[in-house]
Amino acid sequence: MSITVDPAEIAKFEAMAAEWWDPAGKFKPLHMMNPVRLDYITRQVAAEYGRDLASDRPFEGLRIVDIGCGGGLLCEPMARLGATVVGVDAAERNIPVAQLHAQQSELTIDYRHTTAEALSATGEKFDVVLNMEVVEHVADPLAYLSACRALLKPGALHLCSTLNRNAKSFAMAILGAEWVMRWLPKGTHDWQKFITPDELYELLRRAGLTPVDRKGYVFNPISWAWHISDRDLSVNYVTAALAPGEKA
Repeated sequence: MSITVDPAEIAKFEAMAAEWWDPAGKFKPLHMMNPVRLDYITRQVAAEYGRDLASDRPFEGLRIVDIGCGGGLLCEPMARLGATVVGVDAAERNIPVAQLHAQQSELTIDYRHTTAEALSATGEKFDVVLNMEVVEHVADPLAYLSACRALLKPGALHLCSTLNRNAKSFAMAILGAEWVMRWLPKGTHDWQKFITPDELYELLRRAGLTPVDRKGYVFNPISWAWHISDRDLSVNYVTAALAPGEKA
């Protein structure tokens, strides 16, 4: 089995593990972006499975895995919405941080130190795979996405976000976020590993998935907030894709 984990990338996030839940710490950009990420995720899941987001636990009965879960910034809201959640991360130090915070929040989440490939080898299947800001950090994006596809039930939903590769993304995600604002340690991202939307769509297809949607996450420096865009995928963006087959 191909192992797509990049040890150098894992080491970067191991070093920052204790700061996951500090909104002013090294993961400040994710805390700022999290509301729009959650908006897109919840709307896509609700639409695909016919769930009413106004209900108390709209994702009851759905099994969701978050690959590259970090400290649990996405796992916890999914659990609150009623889903059965598995959080997976290849950085071992992230797991106890996530477990402790879930315990403090009185949430039951199955956190595991493992990889997408190892999890897929167990034969476990999910209704939704969350694959957010991970694919630009792996050694082999196609093998990694293929492992994510193997985790999906027939007709299930795969959500993947990453960074576009162009001059603007270099200026904003690396020069801006890492060098000027110092939101992230220098070297967190490798611009050459960024993936254009068309490239990601092609990788998803080659992995056996059918892309059905893509949107941009856009930061407004005037309002100091993120919003979702139908057109602007120039820096951060997210995709939705479906596994082959019919839902049970």
